[in-house]
Amino acid sequence: MRVARPRLAVRAAILHRDRLLMVNAYPGERSDLWCLPGGGVEPGQSLPENLMREVAEETGLLISVGAPFLVNEFHDPARGFHQVDLLFRATLIATDEVSLADPEGVVNRFRWVTQVELGALRHKPDSLAAAIWGDAAAHYDPLETIVP
Repeated sequence: MRVARPRLAVRAAILHRDRLLMVNAYPGERSDLWCLPGGGVEPGQSLPENLMREVAEETGLLISVGAPFLVNEFHDPARGFHQVDLLFRATLIATDEVSLADPEGVVNRFRWVTQVELGALRHKPDSLAAAIWGDAAAHYDPLETIVP
């Protein structure tokens, strides 16, 4: 099987009141796999610009993008899919009232989770909790197989 060129994506780790925003974008709720909000990088925009756009499209939230903290690489060998995610710390611009919306119709479920709750939630990347709540150093999460 021919493997496509890797897709580049950006994701935001948004902590609010020590809870992390997780999303599920599988159509029809066909999967219980959760991830950080974000998506594919468009040419001609910086990585932070792409991330701000993606988060607004998926959640309706406005964010300020901080430092990258994790590079996650995953693939689906059966489909020949390969993606590299660059994960950034992000903060909400307006924190008084946080209401989530999905203006683009991409995300079907949102959850704000604690570190303990994240551990009980099926999510990718596997190293997410350690990278967010662990030391401040950047991490590389080697190629892992994504499970649909």
